[in-house]
Amino acid sequence: MGNRKRVAERRKTPPAVLGGVIAVVVGGAGLGAYALFGGGGEDDTRTSSTQQAKEARTGPLSAAEVTAAADRFLTAWQQGKVSEAAEATDDPEAATALLTGYTKDARVEDVTLTAGARTGDKVPFSVKGTVAYGDFTEPLAYDSALTVVRRDGDGEPQVAWSPSVVHPDLKDGDKLVTGEAGTPPVKALDRDGGELTTATYPSIGLILDGLREKYGKTAGGEAGIELRVVRGKESKKAEASDKTVLELSKGTPGTVRTTLDPTLQAAAEEQVAKKAKSSVVVLRASTGEILAAANASRGFNTAFQGSLAPGSTMKVLTASMLIEKGLASIDEKHPCPKYFSYGGWKFQNLDKFDIKGGTFRDSFGASCNTAFISQAPELADDDLTKHAQQVFGLAKNDWQIGVSSFDGAVPVQKDAPMAASLIGQGGVRMNPLNMASVSATVKAGVFHQPYLVSPEVDNRELATASRAMSPETLSQLRELMSYTATSGTAATAMAGVSGDKGAKTGSAEVDGQKKPNGWFTAYRGDLAAAGVVQSAGHGGKTAGPIVASLLKLGDG
Repeated sequence: MGNRKRVAERRKTPPAVLGGVIAVVVGGAGLGAYALFGGGGEDDTRTSSTQQAKEARTGPLSAAEVTAAADRFLTAWQQGKVSEAAEATDDPEAATALLTGYTKDARVEDVTLTAGARTGDKVPFSVKGTVAYGDFTEPLAYDSALTVVRRDGDGEPQVAWSPSVVHPDLKDGDKLVTGEAGTPPVKALDRDGGELTTATYPSIGLILDGLREKYGKTAGGEAGIELRVVRGKESKKAEASDKTVLELSKGTPGTVRTTLDPTLQAAAEEQVAKKAKSSVVVLRASTGEILAAANASRGFNTAFQGSLAPGSTMKVLTASMLIEKGLASIDEKHPCPKYFSYGGWKFQNLDKFDIKGGTFRDSFGASCNTAFISQAPELADDDLTKHAQQVFGLAKNDWQIGVSSFDGAVPVQKDAPMAASLIGQGGVRMNPLNMASVSATVKAGVFHQPYLVSPEVDNRELATASRAMSPETLSQLRELMSYTATSGTAATAMAGVSGDKGAKTGSAEVDGQKKPNGWFTAYRGDLAAAGVVQSAGHGGKTAGPIVASLLKLGDG
């Protein structure tokens, strides 16, 4: 239960300038004190309207201009002068809507804004206030920031409008709302019945939000009163969930049991904390149960929703397709030249290596690009798409894991992009969940749709694949992955992993990145896992150690 609402004292004090600090004490109920530190006071850059008409301001913003623009906006916002605050931005219409909603919908009162030290054209600031709803009140505190830019035309300094200025979790179309929660809270449990919280597992916040959105109304709980971010159309397109910012009264949570394994989840959290932009997923190959999922970044669930080129890990799918079509066989000679041109593009291998007189086993283990590209002339444009859908259950947009997920994209392409898709570039897009499922399919021999919540909870129907690989193809594919894990590009990472194992490395070039995204997919016993480390380099050195460390925890 929140505290009973207190009546703010009314104060009337004129502004005072003390040295380099601008202090504004605002009169009126529901308003606090505002202080702006840094910048201003030494030189007044304001000009008359006549001067502005004569000559537009240009060039970099001065410290005084940035400070003054921030001062105008923050002071007006705190005083509740929405129109004046909105006019201090470069998008008054959008600013008016969100700032109006800050009081009307979010019900934030007693606002105090304190600016920190300016850095260039950016000014950080803290927000303190009170959220009040009926008899419930709770203090609100968070940090935000604004950027000052020159207005088109006259060059007048203005705040560059973005919803994140009002609250860092807001994106275009989102809004803050206080009231009865749209859905009751849920208490998420691991497979052993232990509670899953961000205090213990820091990266699962988005998963918990997704579980509440999916199961909150059916898990038996009752809604409380809260301030939350309500997502707009654009955020919902990106499958972002509404987010609780502040609880004024706790609802009664329902209970949702997941498949997460506490030991593996804790280890996954520890591993991604060591590598920026890393994500990993662990599955039970025989069932599809998701045993662990973690992301170094808290803002987006790359593990389940990422859409990234998987690089050479895609060669697991391509290799099985080539073997099925009689275009490759594990110990038969297979071309691996330095270059191969197709569809107007010239493809090459890492460091331009070649393998003279080698077999398909050699090419797979060394991750030879041209060994796969060279088969493009023998393939139909939709062969890889059909194979991914029919055998590996990917790219049909029908997975129902229990929270929002992306089940991969393998579009039909032609010419050079089709050839590039054979090595996980072109239009192919995956995430660690997808690639862990690929290794799980190889280990199990059939596709099992991954899931975080048992389908028995809500009677949902899991996705299926229409066929399995032939026994001969499956045998060769397992041998290729085993060879790669012991003697190929994955050998170093998998050196400490015992028992029945297989792996594949990958590196995916991304425009604008100096280093490629590093990928790794592997299995050991009944565990299958995959990970990616963005902008980090070769998968064997980056994602490989993360995946291998988790496989070591499973049964051999």
